[in-house]
Amino acid sequence: MAVERWIECRGDLWKDGARSLQLRVRDRFRVHRRRNFQNLRLSTTDYFSSTVRRWLDRFRDFRHRSLPSSSSTFYRKSVGKDIDAEADSVLTRMLQAVAVPIIGNVCHVFMHGLNRIQIYGAENLHQALLHRPENKALITVSNHVAAMDDPLIIASLLPPSMLLNAHSLRWTLCASDRCFRNPVTSAFFKYVKVLPVSRGDGIYQKGMDLAISKLNRGGWVHIFPEGSRSRDGGKTMGSSKRGIGRLVLDADNVPIVVPFVHTGMQEIMPVGSKFPKVGKTVTVLIGDPVNFNDLLNNEENQNVSRGNLYDAVSARIGDRLQKLKLQLDRLAVEQALQLQEYPVPVAERAARYLHQVDWESLGMENHVGVEDTSLTKQYPHVEPDATQTYEQESNSRDRYFSVGFARWWNSFKDKGLYGLDRIRGICS
Repeated sequence: MAVERWIECRGDLWKDGARSLQLRVRDRFRVHRRRNFQNLRLSTTDYFSSTVRRWLDRFRDFRHRSLPSSSSTFYRKSVGKDIDAEADSVLTRMLQAVAVPIIGNVCHVFMHGLNRIQIYGAENLHQALLHRPENKALITVSNHVAAMDDPLIIASLLPPSMLLNAHSLRWTLCASDRCFRNPVTSAFFKYVKVLPVSRGDGIYQKGMDLAISKLNRGGWVHIFPEGSRSRDGGKTMGSSKRGIGRLVLDADNVPIVVPFVHTGMQEIMPVGSKFPKVGKTVTVLIGDPVNFNDLLNNEENQNVSRGNLYDAVSARIGDRLQKLKLQLDRLAVEQALQLQEYPVPVAERAARYLHQVDWESLGMENHVGVEDTSLTKQYPHVEPDATQTYEQESNSRDRYFSVGFARWWNSFKDKGLYGLDRIRGICS
């Protein structure tokens, strides 16, 4: 009996020992497998992360090599002279040669004949247009008051003879969602030298490249630095956008920048009006060209970022326009007081404008005189040479024609045929 009990006890001990050994071996094996799995997972994650990091570094290096500039956002983008072959086609130039002079002269007659326009500093624009060096580009900047600032204001600043040459006239920019909505409007604005730009696409979009290509060929580009019309009828001006800075700095040669401001277009073309009105007064003040020599020297001698240069050019142009706007407001007040004291009828103003038409170039004999000095000062013509000619003429023939034309107009209006009231009703 004792031997059997001893054997059973030893068997239980051996069984417990084997069981504990089995458990210890299993636990040790599980730990080893878990550690190996964790090491494998960590090594796989490190591999993918290092691969992604390596590709990001390669992309960053490629971007830095592609944009050779001190700034990773703004850079100098070179533009060729012939990036738009369709715009340079023979058909396009022929249609522009017809459409631009017609619209330009109609706007010129409308502004000078049916409205009253005062121009100060016209010699600054004429000097830049007629006497700038060959292949020297021109940029004109102005405030944006009404939807028809261009072409009405631009046409009023130029003599009719210059409006006949479509090649020398301005290019301008217009939002694609406003002027290029459908094929008809797109074709029309294309043939009157308007370039499309898309809102929100930045300063490196195709429309800006097209404008720079025109500047590289020595052309004339007009732009509104504010980017949109005034929200309060021209009482205040918005800040100049960065796009004007790129036009100035990214052209092959720094263009001449002539600023001017105007007031009165808010009365000719109020917000919501479909047709321009007549019998209004518009005043234009043209300033001296803007100088950027100090900014260009900073670009050559110092490590100035491209974005800061764009902002500096835009700020300088905006500051010049603000100063001109203050001067223009004072001139407008003085003219309003003078107009109240000495009102000029529309008929007499139209008669004076007829003197400025070159009838002989149109195949008609000129039977009228030319304006006297006082009228020329009050209604300055856009050609300085023509002004000197006006001062040399006598006053009697002009007085005679003005009075005769005014009497004929009044008698014609009294008969009810195409009276002034009917003209205002059609145009308003």
